[in-house]
Amino acid sequence: MASRSQDKAEKAIEAISIGISTDTPGELKYLHLDLEDLTTIKASASAFASQESELHVLWNNAGIGAVPASWKTKQGLEAHIGVNCVGPFLFTQLLIPQLQAAAKLAPKDSVRIIWTSSWMTESQAPKGGIDFNVLPQGTKDPRRNYATSKSGNWLLAVEGAKRYCNDGILSLVQNPGNLTSNIWQHVPKATMMFISPLLHKTVYGAYTALWAGLSVEITAENNGGYIIPWGRLQRSSPRKDIVLAMKDEKDGGSAVASRFWDWCDQQTKQYA
Repeated sequence: MASRSQDKAEKAIEAISIGISTDTPGELKYLHLDLEDLTTIKASASAFASQESELHVLWNNAGIGAVPASWKTKQGLEAHIGVNCVGPFLFTQLLIPQLQAAAKLAPKDSVRIIWTSSWMTESQAPKGGIDFNVLPQGTKDPRRNYATSKSGNWLLAVEGAKRYCNDGILSLVQNPGNLTSNIWQHVPKATMMFISPLLHKTVYGAYTALWAGLSVEITAENNGGYIIPWGRLQRSSPRKDIVLAMKDEKDGGSAVASRFWDWCDQQTKQYA
């Protein structure tokens, strides 16, 4: 379990372990991961690689939301795009060898990378999902910055599906739903009075994530797919502009996904 906070991770591991029978062969371990500082991520990936030769499912579900527009990562990136997109991108790239190794031995279509998007993508993301004119500094609107990062997660999932399909790795994105998690901790209390009635228990988000990562209903035909609450494939999206952004120009798209992938690669290459 990767986390920036060892205390929180170990408490979560303890809570999970209580509900598991003692003869379960697996073991939950804490892995330090600070997505806000790119200089630390390679060490985290190396720590995993020193213990495991294979990785079957990588859930990129950590993130931040609604933080002030002034917040920056250690490398000076707008916080949402840095923590939600660039950091996980680097971590994922560093773990590709373990995912590839797993795909050679595991059941077909079972090795997966799961990114995490949000309903905010549909309502708040800029045209095409990413506005390169405001990268990496972001806008003055935290909602727009968050939505951009969640759109970025969607685009990275789809682009990853193209790039790793020949390795037997599926790349998907999930919208876990509107949940009572600490993602709302920076939202004003007055605003939360209106939002809270629309939120669901956090466990429902886990249902979505687990279905995305483990369901045998998902096959290579669904590679690049979007999983919606509480474990279903989305068949169409109201954001046709973002759908076009996923396609290459030769296929009639705007190639934003490919461009954003390359941008993330540029931000991280010196730390890989």
